[in-house]
Amino acid sequence: MTQTDRPAPGAPVQTTTTTDRHGRTIHLGGGVGTIDGRETTGFTIWFTGLSGSGKSTIAHILEGELRRRGHKVEVLDGDVVRTNLSKGLGFSKEDRDTNILRIGWVCEVLSRNDVVAIGAAISPYREARDQVRAKIGRFVEVYVEAPLEVLADRDVKGLYRKAMAGEIKGFTGVDDPYEPPIDPEVVCHTDDRETPEQSAEKVIAKLEELGYISA
Repeated sequence: MTQTDRPAPGAPVQTTTTTDRHGRTIHLGGGVGTIDGRETTGFTIWFTGLSGSGKSTIAHILEGELRRRGHKVEVLDGDVVRTNLSKGLGFSKEDRDTNILRIGWVCEVLSRNDVVAIGAAISPYREARDQVRAKIGRFVEVYVEAPLEVLADRDVKGLYRKAMAGEIKGFTGVDDPYEPPIDPEVVCHTDDRETPEQSAEKVIAKLEELGYISA
């Protein structure tokens, strides 16, 4: 079966599920799979990491490559969502979780309609991310990791330095928690170890390995 072929009506969907060591359901070999009982070629790629780590940059490189391969793709950037879908929400834990669950819902709707949904938001709390994973199923988590000192050095607005000096309160990664993924599908190191293009290549390789896209 090619990536865009569908099974004949009534035929079983060609997908395999297993569980990882944390009890999460992982969908393997799923060129075509199911989300909420609906056959689909769509899935969600979820970028998480601190502000300035490079989530959006890698997401848009990935978007371009997936479109080149013929996939329908939508990127939900955390900053853009904040000014539209989540306008009016603050930065309490409850509001942060609400923001992530809203992005997750949109990703779910897109994914079950044959779209590759790419979420790129800090999403600091593990529980909210895992709720989104459990709801969608066809889900690839990408942790974009960079040391705090590197992020502070590249921050042209100086927000990290202000947070470290106590001038800004509730800044994720400084005085507000960020909970790194325990077992993400991909880890991108965006200090000097890899370029954004190399990070995107790692994600593509994992998508091919999982069977979500053709090699």
